[in-house]
Amino acid sequence: MIAALFRGALCACALAASGAIAQPPASVFIDDLTWTELRDAIAAGKTTIIVPIGATEQNGPLMALGKHNARAKALSEKIARRLGDAFVAPVIAYVPEGQVDPPTQHMRFPGTITLPDATFDKTLEYAARSFRRAGFHDIVFLGDHGGYQKNEIAVAARLNREWQARGTRVHAIEEYYRATQTAYVQALKHRGYSDEEIGSHAGLADTALTLALAPDLVRADQLASAGKPTAAQGAYGDPRRATAELGQLGVDIIVAQTVDAIRKATKRH
Repeated sequence: MIAALFRGALCACALAASGAIAQPPASVFIDDLTWTELRDAIAAGKTTIIVPIGATEQNGPLMALGKHNARAKALSEKIARRLGDAFVAPVIAYVPEGQVDPPTQHMRFPGTITLPDATFDKTLEYAARSFRRAGFHDIVFLGDHGGYQKNEIAVAARLNREWQARGTRVHAIEEYYRATQTAYVQALKHRGYSDEEIGSHAGLADTALTLALAPDLVRADQLASAGKPTAAQGAYGDPRRATAELGQLGVDIIVAQTVDAIRKATKRH
């Protein structure tokens, strides 16, 4: 009798273990799934894919080169989970950043990586074509950098003309980046921070947002001790009073406005 009970318990444990293994991971990142898990999820109706677009560029002396990539991934995960029916593609980390020779824009600083606009456009296009082939119906571009917003819009428009009435749409969601330049800035100003301090690149707003999402990329131990970084150092603004709490204001705004914009765009579709 005891032996029979023991064998039954072992069987139950084995079944539970095999069931756990058979379950796909809870991740929204397609990198974490097998192709069969992804295929089955698409067949079950999970047909929106977010394509996060970052950048590898200088971010002043107090913030790492991968800021945009880390933020785009972290925010896309939050947005996908809020939507409930979306996956997240790998981050596109190589984007237009100016000329190589002579160097312009952020290319004047070591570590920045650039692409020609035409190459970047093809990268977006073929990412979208790949996801359409996989069965996704809504392909969402989310760009964390201001310099290539126009590229996202142009590629989406071109593919939508080609795919008209074929069941797939590409959405360049401008609200994602626009929120960082409007509502987030206004929230910081409401708390008493000036435009000069908030800045446009590697200033308070930029640094606070990174502290909230990828704190390891900010040299937080130097924020208080370092002097105000200059434009010659790649910073436009003053990051010294940046905190994760201030950055969370931006996170909440970006996620809410982007989720709303995606739902409106896919509902029209």
